[in-house]
Amino acid sequence: MRLPRSVVFGSAPYHLSLWGPAPAEPALTLRDPWPGDVERGAALLTGEFHLAGGIVRAQTPPWTTDALQTAAPLQGLLAALHGFSWLDDIAAAGAAEGWKKAEAWAADWLDRCDAWEATAWRADVAGDRAIAWLTHWGRLSTDAALRRRLMASLARQMRHLDRVAMVEAAGVPRLRALRGLIAAAAACGAEGKLDRALRKLAREVDRQILPDGGHATRSPKAQLAALMALIDARGILRAAEKEVPQALQSAIDRAAPMLRFFRHGDGGLTLFNGSDEDTADRIDLVLARADAKGRAPLSAPHSGFQRLQAGRSLVLADAGAPPPRGFDDEAHAGILSFEMSYGRERLIVNCGGYDGSNAQWRAAARTTAAHSTLIVADTNAGELRADGGFVRAPHLIACERAEEDGAQWFQASHDAYEPSFGLRHARQLFLSADGEDLLGEDRLNGRAGQAFAIRFHLHPLVQASLTQEGSTVLLRLPSGTGFRLRAQGAVMSLAESVYLSGGEPRKSQQVVLDGHVGSGGATAKWALKREGKKSSDHGGADV
Repeated sequence: MRLPRSVVFGSAPYHLSLWGPAPAEPALTLRDPWPGDVERGAALLTGEFHLAGGIVRAQTPPWTTDALQTAAPLQGLLAALHGFSWLDDIAAAGAAEGWKKAEAWAADWLDRCDAWEATAWRADVAGDRAIAWLTHWGRLSTDAALRRRLMASLARQMRHLDRVAMVEAAGVPRLRALRGLIAAAAACGAEGKLDRALRKLAREVDRQILPDGGHATRSPKAQLAALMALIDARGILRAAEKEVPQALQSAIDRAAPMLRFFRHGDGGLTLFNGSDEDTADRIDLVLARADAKGRAPLSAPHSGFQRLQAGRSLVLADAGAPPPRGFDDEAHAGILSFEMSYGRERLIVNCGGYDGSNAQWRAAARTTAAHSTLIVADTNAGELRADGGFVRAPHLIACERAEEDGAQWFQASHDAYEPSFGLRHARQLFLSADGEDLLGEDRLNGRAGQAFAIRFHLHPLVQASLTQEGSTVLLRLPSGTGFRLRAQGAVMSLAESVYLSGGEPRKSQQVVLDGHVGSGGATAKWALKREGKKSSDHGGADV
């Protein structure tokens, strides 16, 4: 019988097995930390820890507070405390007092947590901590005795990571664990462990970074985090004057153009599979450090996304199946959803990922209804597990794309509603050559009798009004640019919505097209046209 990890790793023999030689100082210095948050850094000095969507107030980090350990929404906050990435925020705040506190808090961590504990020594958390300590080493440890304790602990954590990095974490957390292992091994001069870590990383990037450069989770947020971890790993090797493996460089060269793919006109990320906008400045910095010149592709067949771009319009659409088991913990049921921006302004959006402590908001964000797509009988397109991932996901996604004379379109279908309702959903999107018209067609083929709704969630800054006859919605962007949305084959209405990206939920609106499936199926056609644009022959849906 295999003993639980808590029994093995928490035992005295295991703790003793981690002891061994450690250098007095790290063999390398890491530079160029990712910019921290000035406001979070200032809050830390007052005893407020704003981390992972949660807040805790304490004069000393509550490393083992029972309330934090037992409250599921705050597990992320506890992990972030132990990961020490908040040192970036202290650096951003720039106050000498901050480093005095950080030094005291590091010593307190060593007193309380320098032996295995489930959260503190989780592989990805230990990996983050190794990076944070080595990046801020000079300011974190001005006392010689503390430096020796930190190095001894880093060497023990390295030995633990060498054993668990490939089995404890999955997805981006595994890349972060391996990144930390590479840094710790290089800092400790452990050549054998460094070589093993690089071989493990090469295998992992082949699993996680798809041929088109997308991350296996199909999440723009994970795309950004994975690319940052890979850039860090490359930077560690360069600082240690080690050769960068081709597998690592190739993964960066593939992943950077795909990150560009996921950007809207405002520079932020599109909102698929748990993503939020993030900041354009941070994404710019990541792409600059990636130093990969590839342009954003128009089609990402392995990741399952399509990009239509013409004139000032950009459409990003989810045209793929959910990610495989093990990479689907944050996956949303937003199949065939799309987002649209015009210039630097977002028009059609998904509700986005939720990163706060409210479990109900997190669950609501994952539903099909929270996405700009079609939903049957108010039922998710795929059965979601409460703890993340899918119980039942679509088994078939078909997608075709074409371009002609500057116009672009694609059509895709899925069978998520076939088991329950005997229906298959197909969507076609057509963007005119000048980008001023987006035409759509949604079809349901199969058994009659079910109600359906097609949702167009609007960015909170978009103003919407329904015309008197109820057949057209007028949409106005903050710049004054207007669009008209018309439809046939379904009844149009306006309803409340919510926008979850960027912190607290914000009120917004959505356009809803309601209809029923008849004996011949159902077809709803819709057209989004910029005001002031004359009608022309598109060869697409006639609305």
